[in-house]
Amino acid sequence: MNKTLRIAVTGAVLLAVSACANNRQPPADVPNPGSYTDPNAGSSGGGGVGSAVVPGSQADFVASIQSDTIYFDTDMSNIDENDRVVLQSQAQWLARYPNARVMIEGHADERGTREYNLALGERRANSARNFLASLGVDPSRISVISYGKERPVSLGSDEASWAQNRRAVTVTVQR
Repeated sequence: MNKTLRIAVTGAVLLAVSACANNRQPPADVPNPGSYTDPNAGSSGGGGVGSAVVPGSQADFVASIQSDTIYFDTDMSNIDENDRVVLQSQAQWLARYPNARVMIEGHADERGTREYNLALGERRANSARNFLASLGVDPSRISVISYGKERPVSLGSDEASWAQNRRAVTVTVQR
């Protein structure tokens, strides 16, 4: 097979695979929900005191919700049923702590330009923000930031790695 035909076939296969991802689940090798390691744990402001979890902290947030991360299909920013369940658990936690603030980080995989991926990450973060707001969370408590492709959780250049990097992550903001 010549090089051009091989590239076309590879592209068609990738397109077909991504189109079949309608009922997507979190990528298989993503850490279990609640496995977030708070970089401040054990120090002041991290939410943990020894092994105790401080109510309203990042550690409490991660321990109390289904997940801090939702995942997206290639070039998409829509919220699907799996995302709704995750965001509903986040909204319930936010209802228990009405003074808590969160930041939603939008991310993309490595494909595409820096500018495109920053815009895509922002759309993803805003989709999560808008859904939380539709559940009654005051939008002024939610900020968004896009990291585009700059902060991958998986460094591979394959579909499994890209799937892990197409995400929005909710983190608590300490005042």
